[in-house]
Amino acid sequence: MASRWLLLLLLGVAGCGGGVLQVQGQVDSLGFISIDCGLPGETGYADNTTKLWYTPDAGYTDAGTNRNISPEYQARKSWRNVRSFPDGVRNCYTLRSLVFGLKYLIRAMFMHGNYDGVKMWPIFDIHIGVNYWQTVNITDGDMPVIAEIITVISGESVQVCLVNTGSGTPFISSLEVRPLKNKLYPQSDASQALVLVARANIGSDKSIRYPDDPHDRIWIKLPTGYGWSPISTTYEVQNDVNDVFEAPSAVTQTGVTSINSSRPIFFTQDAQPNGNAKDLVPGYVFMMYMAELQLLPSNALRQFYIKLNGKLWNTKTLGLKYLETTVMYNEKPDYASHQYIFSLEATTNSTLPPIVNALEIFSAVPTTGISTAAQEVSAMTTIKDKYQVKKSWMGDPCAPTNYAWKGLHCSYAVSTPPTIKGLNLSSSGLSGNISSSFASLKGLQYLDLSHNNLTGSIPDALSQLSLLTLLDLTGNQLSGSIPSGLLRRTQDESLTLRYGNNTNLCSNGNSCQLAKKKSNSMVAVYVAVPVFLVLMVVLLSVLICMRRKKQGIITNSVRPQNEVINRNGHTSLQLENRRFTYSELEAITNGFQRVIGRGGFGKVYDGFLEDGTQVAVKLLSESSNQGVQEFLAEAQTLAKIHHKNLVSLFGYCKERECMALVYEYMSEGALDKHLRGRDNNTRTLTWKQRLLIAMESAQGLEYLHKGCNPPFIHRDVKTSNILLNAKLEAKIGDFGLLKAFNNDCDTHVSTARVIGTPGYLDPEYNATFQLTNKSDVFSFGVVLLEIVTGKPPLLNDPEPMSIIQWTRQRLARGNIEGVVDTRMHGDHDVNGVWRVADTALKCTAQAAEQRPSMTEVVALLHECLELEAARNHMNAGFYTAGSGGNVDGYGGYATGMLTNVSQSSSAFEMEHLGRVPTMSTGPAVR
Repeated sequence: MASRWLLLLLLGVAGCGGGVLQVQGQVDSLGFISIDCGLPGETGYADNTTKLWYTPDAGYTDAGTNRNISPEYQARKSWRNVRSFPDGVRNCYTLRSLVFGLKYLIRAMFMHGNYDGVKMWPIFDIHIGVNYWQTVNITDGDMPVIAEIITVISGESVQVCLVNTGSGTPFISSLEVRPLKNKLYPQSDASQALVLVARANIGSDKSIRYPDDPHDRIWIKLPTGYGWSPISTTYEVQNDVNDVFEAPSAVTQTGVTSINSSRPIFFTQDAQPNGNAKDLVPGYVFMMYMAELQLLPSNALRQFYIKLNGKLWNTKTLGLKYLETTVMYNEKPDYASHQYIFSLEATTNSTLPPIVNALEIFSAVPTTGISTAAQEVSAMTTIKDKYQVKKSWMGDPCAPTNYAWKGLHCSYAVSTPPTIKGLNLSSSGLSGNISSSFASLKGLQYLDLSHNNLTGSIPDALSQLSLLTLLDLTGNQLSGSIPSGLLRRTQDESLTLRYGNNTNLCSNGNSCQLAKKKSNSMVAVYVAVPVFLVLMVVLLSVLICMRRKKQGIITNSVRPQNEVINRNGHTSLQLENRRFTYSELEAITNGFQRVIGRGGFGKVYDGFLEDGTQVAVKLLSESSNQGVQEFLAEAQTLAKIHHKNLVSLFGYCKERECMALVYEYMSEGALDKHLRGRDNNTRTLTWKQRLLIAMESAQGLEYLHKGCNPPFIHRDVKTSNILLNAKLEAKIGDFGLLKAFNNDCDTHVSTARVIGTPGYLDPEYNATFQLTNKSDVFSFGVVLLEIVTGKPPLLNDPEPMSIIQWTRQRLARGNIEGVVDTRMHGDHDVNGVWRVADTALKCTAQAAEQRPSMTEVVALLHECLELEAARNHMNAGFYTAGSGGNVDGYGGYATGMLTNVSQSSSAFEMEHLGRVPTMSTGPAVR
C-alpha cells in the first residue's frame, strides 16, 4: 500500500504542479486537500506559515451560507469566515479524488467568532460517510475546536457531514485531508477509525505541523510543568525502521524529565462517553514517544517502566537509545477504565529520571456502518441532479437510518448494503421526462411521482422492476401509451398503476397511437359512434331490469352511495352483503345473551351463523351517542371496501327501529386491553407481536388513504379500535366516523365540529376543523407510542400530560429503555424500538406537512420487522446497519489537551502554525 501512496504523490505532482489546485479544488501535489470553508469567490490562497494552498469550499458542497465572524474576532487573518448550515438536519462536504483503501487523516476546524451575533454556542455531530465521528461542543467564540480522524477510505470519495442535533446551528471553518501510509497507525483499519483526543509536543514552547511534520499532524505545545525539567537537543532524532507512527524529529528533539529519579512523571486522562452512544465509554489508544537526548557517561543509567492505573503497562523496563525514538502503545483499544493514570517510574538501579518527548491519545470509533448500494447511490445522485430536488438530500441516501433522505425508504439487512424500496416524490416540482435512473433502483417496491410536471412518455424500463407493486403517476403531463409491460403487470395484479389526470396518456397499448391517415380515422369514428350508442341503450335496459329484480346492487367503486335518509333514518341500503331479520339476529345471538363489547353506538353481542361461523353483532341502541348517519356510513363503507386489515362485514339488519351490523369475530378483542393488561388473563405481547400489529394496522390505514377512490379518513384511530383475532392479526374497526374526500384532488375535508377521542386528536384539526389523512397519521403516531410504552394516551406523571410529551422528555435524555414497556423484559431490538419511537414522534409533529404518509410509515415498520427478524435469526441483541435515537452525550474536545500547566501564550500561535490553536483539553499532567 506504500507504493500506492507514492503513486498518489507522483500523480499529484504531474496533475497539479506548484501547489495550484485542480479544477474544483481537489488534491494538490502532496495529495493534500485544504479547504477554507465560507471563503467567497473562486480564488484560493497560500497560507503564510505552512505555504499550503487553501481553496474556497463552493466545489465541495451546495448547501449552507457564507458568513463572516464578528470584527472583534478578526484580528488574525486566518480565521475570518465560516460556512453555516441553518437548514436541513444533515449537510455534507464531498471530498473526491481519493485513493480507494488508503488511510487518511481528515481534520475539521471550528472557530465560531460570534458570526451570527447572538453569542450562543452550538453543539452538533460530525459524521464521516455513514459513520459517527464525534460531537462538536463549542464553548467560546474565541476558542477554535479541532476534530480529527484517521480512517481508511472505502471508495474514491468520502463525505464529511455536519448533523444538527437540535442544540444550535452547525458551522465549519476549515476542512483538511492528508494521505497517510497504510502502515501508520495500525489500530485504524476498515472496521474502526481513530478520533484524536490529544497530541502533545512535550517540553516545548511551540507547536509543530507541516512542513516540520510531513503528514501535517498538529502537535500542540505542552511546556514544562511543575516537577518537570526540560531536556532538548539540536541533533536530528531518528525513528526505528519498523516505526509505525513516524513522529517528526522537530517533536522528539524536546522532552521532559522529572526533577529527580525518585519522582515519577504522571499523566491522567478521563474517559468521555461516546456522543453516539452516551452510555458507552469508548476504547482508548495511547502512543508515548521517548528518545534519549543526552549522550550519557558510562556510569549513568536511565531505566524506567510505565504503569497504567498502578499496573505495569510495558512488560519490561525501558532503556532508551541515543537519538532514536521508542514508542510505547497499545495495539488494541483499552476499554477497561473510566480514568487512565500513567506513571513513568525509574527503576531502583536507575541514576537518571524517566523521560518522555511526545504523547498521542485517540478514541476508537466503529466504521462498520454499511453504505447504500453503489448503483443506487449513483441513480439517486442522477435523479437529484436532474430534477434539482429541494429536499436537503445530503450524504448517503439510506444510512444512517435516522438520516435517510426525505421521501426515501430503504430495506436494511445485517451484512449487505441498504437498498431503496420506496421513493415518494409526489408534489416535488419535478419537470422534464421520467429519468431512466429510476429503473436502476432494482429493489423498488413503490414509486410515487404524482402531482408534478413530468412530460414525455412512460419508460418501458419501469416494467423491469420486478418488485414494484405501486406506481403513481397521477397529475402530470405525460403522453403516449402506457408500455405493454406495465399493462401486463396491472392485468396480473402484480402492480397497481395510477395515471389519472394525464390528459394525453392512454392505456390501451399500441392502439392509442394516432392513425396516419385522417380519412381512415374519420370513417372509424362514423362507424363506431352509432354502434356504441346502440350498445349503450341495450346495456342500460338490461341494467334497469336487473336492478328491479335485486334488493341491492354490486359496485366495484369504493365510494359510498349517497342514500336519501328520511326523518326516521330509514332508507333502502344497497349493500352486497346478506340482509338479516331481527328474528335471525335473536337466533344468532341466542337472545342477545353475551355482551362482548360496548361503545357509543351501543353493545356488541357474540353470535354464531348457521354454519357455525362465530360473528360479532353490533346493535345500535336507542340511546346511542352515534346517530343513524354514522351507523349507515359504517354499513355502506364496510359493504364496499375490502382489505385483510379491515374488519369484514358479513351482513346487516335494518328492520323497523332495529339497525345492526354483523361482522367477523375478533376473539382477542381490542389492542388496548393487551397493552394495558385490564384482566389477569391478558397475555403480554412480545415486541415482534407488537411490531406485526403495528404493521398490519398501518396497512389497513394505508389502504383507506391510498387504495380507495376517493380516499377515506378514519377519524377515530385508537388502540380500542384495533381488533385482534385468534392469531393476533390486527384489523381496524369502527368506521362510524369515516369521511371520504369528494375527489382525488381534495387536500382536506371540512367538518362542522371536531369529533374524535381526546389524546388522539390532531391539533391542526382541532384548530381548523379541516381533516386530512395526516389527521389519521397523528392518531396512529399515538398508537405507536402506546405499543412501545404500554401506557395510555393521557397520563398523570404526576402532572397531566400526553404520551407524546412524556416520551419526548425521556428520549431527549437518550434513554430508550426509559420509555419501553417493562413487561417485554428487554426482549427487543433496541434499534428497532428507537425507529418505531422516532417514527411515532414524526407522526405526531404539530404541523401536518412534517408528518410522514401512511405509505412511508408502513415501509418504516417493515424495516423494523426485518431488524427484529435478523435479531431473532442471529440470536444477538445488536444490529450494525445504523443505530437509532438522538442522544445528548458529548465527546467533543477543543484542540487537544486539558492541562493544569499554566499557559501564558495567546489562544493562537500564528507565528508558526497559522490556523492552529493551542491545547485546551486533554490529559492532565503533574
